[in-house]
Amino acid sequence: MAQARKIALYIVVVFVLYTIITSPQRSAELVGVGFEGVSSAAQSVGDFMTELVK
Repeated sequence: MAQARKIALYIVVVFVLYTIITSPQRSAELVGVGFEGVSSAAQSVGDFMTELVK
């Protein structure tokens, strides 16, 4: 089981590196979208906590 997890991790890393090398512009856009999603989620959690305190 641990061996399969390690192999899967290597495959994912190789795929990510391949994607970044072959299409850096698109990769940058995807990272930006990811950060926007995390930022939006954090803002929503903050708004929720603020409403709980009120």
